[in-house]
Amino acid sequence: MSSFAIAPQTLRDTIAAALGDRVRSLSVTLGELTLEVDAHQLLAVARLLKDAPGCQFEQLIDLCGVDYSEYGGSRVHESRFGVVIHLLSVSLNQRLRLKVSAPDDDMPVLPSVTDLWNSANWFEREAFDLYGIVFEGHADLRRILTDYGFIGHPFRKDFPLSGHVEMRYDAENRRVVYQPVTIEPREITPRIIREDHYAGLH
Repeated sequence: MSSFAIAPQTLRDTIAAALGDRVRSLSVTLGELTLEVDAHQLLAVARLLKDAPGCQFEQLIDLCGVDYSEYGGSRVHESRFGVVIHLLSVSLNQRLRLKVSAPDDDMPVLPSVTDLWNSANWFEREAFDLYGIVFEGHADLRRILTDYGFIGHPFRKDFPLSGHVEMRYDAENRRVVYQPVTIEPREITPRIIREDHYAGLH
């Protein structure tokens, strides 16, 4: 194992040479390298990143879904849903952030990378559960954090804070029941109270 991390600029050149025209963008910001590729290139790129000399990213250490729909009141990304993958090369002591966007906002679908890195299994299930991103080729794509009867995907930015259904115990039927949410949605504005001599301050 290398005891010194490779400079991000050097790694950028290595990855650019290995991937060629499969690279959509490749940038270094704050000392970190970010690679963006198109969805149809993801599996080919992932294989090269894992096996190509100078890359050798043996470990997938994180994968998360993203909803880019609104940020600061405006759309900041051409696709609504995407995935961010963090890769680690133990042998070369280097890291990479890999971004890929789902081409269809209404039905976000991306290829699964579980055949390359089995650690992606639960991460992809989480992204499916929370964002509704479908991973083609995943052997067991089902919810992992929410209940079996849960409706919707709670990390989507248009998901209501109160949810769609609520659970309660029905004493008459002696069981837990699900029903539509009865809470009226409301916007909570924090109230700031200032006193002239609070805590002895003037």
